[in-house]
Formats: sequence, C-alpha cells, structure tokens
Amino acid sequence: MQNLTPEHSPLGKTVSYQDQYDPSLLFPIARQTKREEIGVEEAALPFAGIDIWTGFELSWLNPRGKPQVGIATFRIPAASPRLIESKSFKLYLNSYNQTRMDSVNALAAQLARDLSEAAGAEVDVSIALPPAFAAEQVCELAGECLDDLDIAVDNYAPCPEVLKADATEIVSETLCSNLLKSNCLVTGQPDWGSVSIRYTGPKIDREALLRYLIGFRQHNEFHEQCVERIFVDVLRACAPTQLTVYARYTRRGGLDINPWRSNFEAAPQDNVRTARQ
Repeated sequence: MQNLTPEHSPLGKTVSYQDQYDPSLLFPIARQTKREEIGVEEAALPFAGIDIWTGFELSWLNPRGKPQVGIATFRIPAASPRLIESKSFKLYLNSYNQTRMDSVNALAAQLARDLSEAAGAEVDVSIALPPAFAAEQVCELAGECLDDLDIAVDNYAPCPEVLKADATEIVSETLCSNLLKSNCLVTGQPDWGSVSIRYTGPKIDREALLRYLIGFRQHNEFHEQCVERIFVDVLRACAPTQLTVYARYTRRGGLDINPWRSNFEAAPQDNVRTARQ
C-alpha cells in the first residue's frame, strides 16, 4: 500500500458520506515520517504499544434490512507501519450504515480485514451490542493528578528542555493530567485529552512535567504522534528505567483515540473511558 501524506487526506475537505460499504475510504499514513522527527528508528522502537480506538456510532443492517447498532473497539499495534487518519476511519464506518451483514461476527471479521490491510498489521476488533451497554464503565486515568500545582505558564509549544529529574531519588510512581491539549495536524482543530505517566527512575520534577505537558497546547500533531513525542522526551530527559505513557482523547465524530506506549508493561489497561469521553 502506498504511503500517503496528511495533506492528501479528507481532513478539512468537503466530502460526501457513503452509506454503502467502501474500504477504499480508509486513508493510511506512514508512522515513520513523524518518528524521524523525534529520532526514533523504525527498526529499533524504544517502546511497544497499541492505539485503542472506540467507535460509538457503528451501525449496519441485518440480513432483513433492520438497523443494528454497537460500540466497537479497535486495537491497532504501534508497531504497524501505518496509522489510519481519523476522518477517513469515520467515513469508512459510515459506509456500513446501509450495508447488510450476515451477523455481527461477520461484521467484526470484515472490519478487522480492512483495517489490518490499511495499517499493515493485525488489528483486533470487538463489538459490544446493546444488551452489554449497561456494563460500560467510566473511570479516570490512574495516577496522582498534577493539575492543582500553582505554576505560571508562558510557553505553549513542546519544550523538552524544561523536563528534569532528581537522580539522587529513585521512585516508582504514576502521574496524570487532564490539561493535555494539542491540535489536528491538518485542520488545527483542538484535540482534548488526559494523560497518565507511569515510571520507575529518577524522581521527575512535577512542576516541570506539567509545564511540558501544557506545552502541547498549540502544537499540531496527531494523537499517536503526541504520545510518542511525550514518551521519547521523558525517556531522554529524565532517564527512567521503566516508562509508560497512556493518553485518552475525547471523541470526535463518534471516535476516540487512546494511544498507549510502554517499555516494560505487556499490555495496556482496559478500554475504560473517562468522564470527558
């Protein structure tokens, strides 16, 4: 599959919504281009990870033409060569609106095939049907929240130089913030999120970390790219031996994106949405 660039995506453009199945709507983008900006080599990723997407507006027709609805969870490996641009993802999901499917299992299998081809790696798909909706949970990210720190802020661009840690004090802790905001790489629309940072290593200066996270406020990058930038900057500046960065962004167009990157944990936490999602 050819590598496409963000400016050629449907973002920021007027498009017609297709309501019949059309996998060609998916727009994959090579991850490596942005990873090169932060000095990450494709053959030696400093993290493992996954991008957890939740599709809240999934609908299709059963064999008799009756509409069905579900909440889908998509897990795309961070090691996949391509991410999928979110508007194209939404357009693709909408193409099922008037498409008849034999069963929910057939739908999940078809979604997995198309998304795996677009991403270049196996994508896991699960679909919750209405009887399971009542079990959906709301839970905030783990960690001690930094947001009440009384700090002055005058920089709203990523600045890893502000990060610092005390090498004389080794700790294991989880810190979090709800003040993460970045902007879409193409349209500049705001992306709102929360982030949790779990680490073992020299104690990170909390005020410095909060200033750094707030520094994404006017930064244009996709969700996945922001989380990888945070991971790499903290790893280089603070030298933790273990590090996990997990962000949950509020939904747009019925989709949320929740990137998770770690150099020591085997799997992300459950896909439990926050109150803002």
